[in-house]
Amino acid sequence: MGMNKMMKQVQKLQADMMRLQEELGERTVEATAGGGVVKVVADGKQEIRAVVISPEAVDPDDVEMLQDLVLAATNEALRLSREMVSTEMGKLTGGLNMPTGLF
Repeated sequence: MGMNKMMKQVQKLQADMMRLQEELGERTVEATAGGGVVKVVADGKQEIRAVVISPEAVDPDDVEMLQDLVLAATNEALRLSREMVSTEMGKLTGGLNMPTGLF
């Protein structure tokens, strides 16, 4: 493969990855905890977009339970976000397992 052809492929991959990263920033995943009384929404940039807490989850005598539910839902939302990014980047790179920060 010629050097020019390889450079063009690398440039195309860079452009495609940048476009995908922008798109993933707009895509969201959501996770729940406590049977759905706590919901956390994260985007493809691993930023939390929303936290929704149902009134029945709020017990002034058990604040620690609510904190645990928020923590669990947040961690799951971030895990789902990373999984979404990994899957989409894998499609783009053909499974080369390249780090997302490479380009």
